[in-house]
Parts: sequence; C-alpha cells; structure tokens
Amino acid sequence: MSRIGKKPVDIPADVKVTVADGAVTVAGKLGTLVVPNQKFISAKVEGNQIILTRDNDTAEAKARHGLNRALVNNAVIGVSKGYRKDLEIVGVGFRADLAGKTLTIAVGYSHKINYQIPDGLKITVADGYKIAIEGYDKQAVGEAAATIRAYRKPEPYKGKGIRYANEVVTLKQGKKNA
Repeated sequence: MSRIGKKPVDIPADVKVTVADGAVTVAGKLGTLVVPNQKFISAKVEGNQIILTRDNDTAEAKARHGLNRALVNNAVIGVSKGYRKDLEIVGVGFRADLAGKTLTIAVGYSHKINYQIPDGLKITVADGYKIAIEGYDKQAVGEAAATIRAYRKPEPYKGKGIRYANEVVTLKQGKKNA
C-alpha cells in the first residue's frame, strides 16, 4: 500500500471540501481549487478528514494513490494558508519593477522583460531586487517562479542572475594567469 496514499488529509475548520463527479473541490478563505481524481482512485469525506482509496493493487494504481493524496493535500494547504516563493536578483544594474499586472525585469539584456502576472497570483517587489510570489495554487506559484528565474539563471562565475532566496550558487574559479 502507498505510504503517502494511506494517510488521511486533515481538513482545517475554515475549509469546505466536497467530493462529486470524480473530483475533489476544496474551498477556503483564499480561493477554490478542483482536484480531479486519478484513474483507479476514489475519495470520500469522513468527519474532518479526506480518505483516498484505490480500486486495485496494480503498480499504476499504487503510484496514482500517493499522487492524488499529495495533490489534495496541496489544495487544502493552499486554500487555507497559501504558498510563497521568494526570488532575489543579483547583479549590478539588475532590478525589477511592478506596474499593475506587469512585472518589468532588467537583467542585462538590451531590452527589459515584461512578465504578465497570471490571475490568482500576487507578486510584490521590495528594494528593487527581492521578488515575492504568493498564491493559493502551489503549481501556479512554482511555475511563475521558475519562469521568472529562467529569464536569467545565476551564472557560475560571478553568480549574477535571478535565484531562489534560499538557493546556493556554487561559483567556479575563473581563468588563472600563469
């Protein structure tokens, strides 16, 4: 049995969960998420917990059991607490500005990069080089952070670029003159 899949998902007091039409709908103070059930998996609400069970013991069903439980758990946490990713811009002249739903990033190219903020996400910029991405959908927050970071990944010699706040960039030694 899947070790992750067999754990029930606890439902906080401020979250409402409904199971219907092969999907789990999770609503909370931050928003509403719908998690479709994977093949071979069924869900039910018992008290203040969500129990996920699988129809058979095939390898595919076991894998989907843990996956579906993790997706439902992420939805419950997202609508109650939310998710956050922090990015830092490192480099002389590198900066970010926020204007409405557009994040403008200057990271050493001949042009500025304009990133349109998706619905459901909140982006804040502090001191021109710290970017915070917040939202209730874990996948959307992670995707936005990865997309912004991909505009200029940290380079290995000086460490310039966009990095996660807790990321450690191992620097290479530069060219030596004999």
